[in-house]
Amino acid sequence: MIITPCGHHCIKLQTGDTTIAVNPVSKDSELENAKFGADVALVSINHPDWSGASDMSFGEKVPFVISGPGEYEVKNTFIKGFLSSSHYDDGEYINTIYSVTMDGIHVCFLGAHGEDKVSDEAVEAMTDIDILFVPVSKDTLSASGAYKIAVNLEAKIIIPLGDEAMIKAFVKEAGSQKPETVDKLTLKKKDLDGKQGEIVLLSA
Repeated sequence: MIITPCGHHCIKLQTGDTTIAVNPVSKDSELENAKFGADVALVSINHPDWSGASDMSFGEKVPFVISGPGEYEVKNTFIKGFLSSSHYDDGEYINTIYSVTMDGIHVCFLGAHGEDKVSDEAVEAMTDIDILFVPVSKDTLSASGAYKIAVNLEAKIIIPLGDEAMIKAFVKEAGSQKPETVDKLTLKKKDLDGKQGEIVLLSA
């Protein structure tokens, strides 16, 4: 699996010939949007900073768009969406937390989650998380709140997304750990053996 940051909270997941765009920025946003083709596009909240799924067509790739809770299977990728809420940009939004299993790796995205905890339903379903993406910003979770949720979900690798200053505060919550910073993360299932709560930072 190749994990590439594409600005803001947008992440590109690739394995084989399958590409997933998670929370791509819309062309209607003031933020810069990434341009690549995706087979699947996941949207957590209906806000231009997060909902550019329709812009993820390129060449022969036209994305299957998922924008809410439910269970889905697309191109041998298993996706579950769980309901939560968000207060992004001073608004009230329905947020979807996504659990994605592809190439044997379980990846979870909290999206724009803005609550102090994750629902019991999501916690029970999201076991054995390999990689967890957690939002950290004034519009989502505080550094301490985000770290508390991340520890509770027991992910092998934790990747915070959001404001640079608050990501630094998130890292401080982890104590003496010195996280690695990478432009993109390339790994196989076996690379996750022995990891627990390891923080990795992505530089877009």
